[in-house]
Amino acid sequence: MIDKEVYKLSTKNDFYGFEFVSEGTKGKIEKVIIFGETPVENLYNLGFGDKDILTGEIDDLAVSDNGDTDKVLATVVDAVLLFTEKYPHFSVFAEGSTPSRTRLYRMGIQRYWEEIENLFEVWGFFQEEWEEFIPNRNYQAFLVKRK
Repeated sequence: MIDKEVYKLSTKNDFYGFEFVSEGTKGKIEKVIIFGETPVENLYNLGFGDKDILTGEIDDLAVSDNGDTDKVLATVVDAVLLFTEKYPHFSVFAEGSTPSRTRLYRMGIQRYWEEIENLFEVWGFFQEEWEEFIPNRNYQAFLVKRK
């Protein structure tokens, strides 16, 4: 969906969850992306991380450091594109499990801004308020919705 190298995503027919395999300096690492319901109607939370080999659940605190960050970020963006293509009336909320992960989300938005800005309205949460996305601002969370 985006004009960057991405990993092949696998999903069930509902598009609420995706899996892919990161291949890099530390080998093959299974990744999971989940779009979870929130109490707010039509707002879904983006969950992302390594797949825990024991439970199958997302470990959003794992640090893979597999040397393929750009490709992983592009794959997450691709999953958001696929999810919102299937459900264009849904908004997606994203907040990293740590400040550095939230910064990674910002970097991903900035890196693929040409593709993103044509398809999405993007907001960032900054100093207790939502505002239209401004590059290089350190947001606490993000919200995207199809135009």
